[in-house]
Amino acid sequence: MRRIVIDTNIVLSGLLWRGPPYVLLTHIGQNPGMQLFSSQALIDELAAVLIRPSPAKRLKLINKTAHEVLVDYVRAVTVLQPQPLAQPVCRDPDDDGVLALALLAQAQAIVSGDNDLLVLQRFEGIAIITAALALQQLEVGG
Repeated sequence: MRRIVIDTNIVLSGLLWRGPPYVLLTHIGQNPGMQLFSSQALIDELAAVLIRPSPAKRLKLINKTAHEVLVDYVRAVTVLQPQPLAQPVCRDPDDDGVLALALLAQAQAIVSGDNDLLVLQRFEGIAIITAALALQQLEVGG
């Protein structure tokens, strides 16, 4: 797994809390052979989520601003602009954006905590897995 798309729920968890998503983001960041991809839509979603009450409270606890966290994340990813899928796949159109990004990025995996994506298990040969399973496949201790 060298090319990875990580859904917003996992990114948020990895940036603000310590658990499998954090370990995964750290592992990717420490391995130059691994590439993390995002899109403007996912970055905008992350920006919106970071200012919600629970993340805002956590940001205050860790003495960071939403802007600082977002800027650090954007520096760590390759931003692509995927075209919409020809046919909808997921119930939530935002999830189709994640699939379209993974196709464009030629990703080997989509890491998500979203059941609407996880239920697919694979899309066009791309594995859709949890952060814990990604760590297991990368043989990273959590």
